[in-house]
Amino acid sequence: MATHSRIGLDATQQHPEATPKETRRALVSSFLGSTVEYYDFLLYGSAAGLVFPHLFFPETMDKGLGTALSFVILLAGYIARPVGGVLFGHFGDKFGRKNILFITLMMMGLVSVCIGLMPTYHTIGIAAPLLLVLLRVIQGLAVGGEWAGATLMAAEHVKEKNRGFAASIAVTGGPTGAVLATLILGLFAGLPEEAFLAWGWRIPFLLSAVLVIIGLYMRYRVTESPDFLKAKAEGATHTGMPLTRVLRDYPKETIFGILAVAGPLFMQAMLAIFMVPYVVASGAVDRQTALMMLTASSFVHIFAIPFFAWLSDRFGRRPVMLAGALISVALVFPMFALFNSGVFWMVALGFMVGNPIIQASMYGPIGAFLAEKFDTESRYTGVSLTFQVGSVLGAGMAPLMSQWLVKLDNGGGTNNIAWYFIFLIAVGAACVLMSKETLKRK
Repeated sequence: MATHSRIGLDATQQHPEATPKETRRALVSSFLGSTVEYYDFLLYGSAAGLVFPHLFFPETMDKGLGTALSFVILLAGYIARPVGGVLFGHFGDKFGRKNILFITLMMMGLVSVCIGLMPTYHTIGIAAPLLLVLLRVIQGLAVGGEWAGATLMAAEHVKEKNRGFAASIAVTGGPTGAVLATLILGLFAGLPEEAFLAWGWRIPFLLSAVLVIIGLYMRYRVTESPDFLKAKAEGATHTGMPLTRVLRDYPKETIFGILAVAGPLFMQAMLAIFMVPYVVASGAVDRQTALMMLTASSFVHIFAIPFFAWLSDRFGRRPVMLAGALISVALVFPMFALFNSGVFWMVALGFMVGNPIIQASMYGPIGAFLAEKFDTESRYTGVSLTFQVGSVLGAGMAPLMSQWLVKLDNGGGTNNIAWYFIFLIAVGAACVLMSKETLKRK
């Protein structure tokens, strides 16, 4: 049975040392696997506002309604993520991280290829959006098991003093996947409208197969988590239900973790999914340019996340995340002012403020912050549950909430989104403040 005295990856849980070669493989595998997963998952998000309203709903339907329905299907994938997190977390805590991560990656790649090949509403009618919902839910299940597993494989292969940075290597798979997704989609978005909607948007989904093969090869070569092997040798991994242990022994840690991640994830999804079609509709930039701006900010984001994670290894998870909350509140209104300026370079700067600064400052330490809340035998389930429920409340709701808030009759426009984001950040910061510091300095 898990006990609170054992929370975290502390000195009482010393594992068999992974060799430097095994550690490098674990970090590369976690990074590449997470990159592939989020390439597939975020590719849908990028296409949801630009492509799917035109192809998967009746031509007579209002395009605003079509966009909203595309975002609803997007939300369905996010709702499936906690289910996938609990499901794959259960088996990951009982039988190991490695095999589960192989399965989730394969699922994700197959679904992405299927989306690239699927017929449109013009061909099969209402079956098209229904099939898109089914594929999106399967995607959500796979991602639900991926994030925690990849993060833990990285964190559990390194020494304690580097766990924040190591966990962030897997976390950076998110912006790396976003870079690839928006870059490749952006290249094809430069095609004439008819060609892009006919076949151009499909190529990025089909190219996922290449990335998946590379990721599966790396997953095959990586060794099992030393922490898990130690827990298995002690007979702690095949007893009880991991979900029951999490809910019984870590209720406060679970709630605090969920609410702490919602704000940063809202910002991530709002920028990637809502803000691109928003600035295009405003006439400030064209579709391809907006995607390239997002790509550039995501590229810088890849380095910003490990930087803030490294700071958390030096100064603690709580101080860095609380500082990130203050940064987020201070910069959110200036960020939206840049987006609303209508000036090319200011819109580009808005993406740079939003991703590498606002989002990364609180999100960078999140992998270690969550992992250190749970014991080895409950950690996969605990991290999956907290992060994926938080992703529903934050990222999953972001496009729909942003679209609704910006159109409110009060005339607030994007200021309404800013105030909602500040509310999420304030709640998250309060949860971080009430959490125990889990960094163990020696």
